[in-house]
Amino acid sequence: MSAAEQMVAAAPALSVRGLSTTFAAANGRRLTAVDNISFDVMPGEVLGLVGESGSGKSITLRSIMRLIHAPGEVTGHVGWQGRDLMALSEREMRKVRGGEIAMIFQEPMTALNPVLPVAVQIEENLRAHTSLDAAGRRKRAIELLDLVGIPAAASRLGDYPHQFSGGMRQRVMIAIGLASNPRLLLADEPTTALDVTIQDQILKLILELRDELAMSVVLVTHDLGVVAATCDRLAVMYAGRIVETGPVGEVFYQPHHPYTRGLLGSVPRSGAERTMLLSIEGTPPGLAAIPPGCAFAPRCGFADAGCTAARPPLEDFSAGHAVACFHHQTVGQQEAVLHG
Repeated sequence: MSAAEQMVAAAPALSVRGLSTTFAAANGRRLTAVDNISFDVMPGEVLGLVGESGSGKSITLRSIMRLIHAPGEVTGHVGWQGRDLMALSEREMRKVRGGEIAMIFQEPMTALNPVLPVAVQIEENLRAHTSLDAAGRRKRAIELLDLVGIPAAASRLGDYPHQFSGGMRQRVMIAIGLASNPRLLLADEPTTALDVTIQDQILKLILELRDELAMSVVLVTHDLGVVAATCDRLAVMYAGRIVETGPVGEVFYQPHHPYTRGLLGSVPRSGAERTMLLSIEGTPPGLAAIPPGCAFAPRCGFADAGCTAARPPLEDFSAGHAVACFHHQTVGQQEAVLHG
């Protein structure tokens, strides 16, 4: 492989820079839901976005897809296939949605249209993004339902969403998303409210499709077990900001942000029986009450006056591992002692 080919191979599939999303409040203020975040997704990579509810994970995905409407406003740069998605016209963006980038929404019962058979909803994507005729669209719909593991796929085309179980509805959502062989899949908590057996099946299916279709995945979840089982890298979000990002194994073994440490410490670990779990005191701030400086400072045991006076930047301290914390070395040393 030539040097040029290696550069192309190493180029991110998705490059987000300075993405911010704000909403207008009744008093005229603009509330920030996503605050100047940047990250890359490499070809074939699974990136996990984790954090408590309200941290900005789902809004980030919707912002990338330009699904935020007034009074919301999105700014920043989203690089995809040599284009800035923020600069595309709405007509051009419609070609990207579903065709090049697909999204699985959090709750399939509300994302699917309850009055249309699933065949109509799958074929709508195919009609918009392929040149298949009616017979070809039907054949492809059957192939997609079979691909995501729905038994007797041909006989289920005429069924409505309420005739499927929760796990099967999620599979239908995945089939719709994959209809045009997208290069990037944005999955917003695709296993929420599913039992552990179905959850495992859905996650394995996403990974198998990632390998088969050579696509990248951004997976939003609050379940760190899901991250450990499926993701290559993770980005931890708090109050609309990315506070730590890096390879999953490295961050799990030695987190350098107190918030990441608290999330991991609240999950039982094998070999740590009869030990106290960590907890994070307090609750995440609302959009109208995000504190100055480090947003996590009011809940942080490492915080000092400097943390409330200035916002710590997200900076690399090792290859591929970045953190936004003035005391990250102390946090990391405590974790090293804990594991040592």
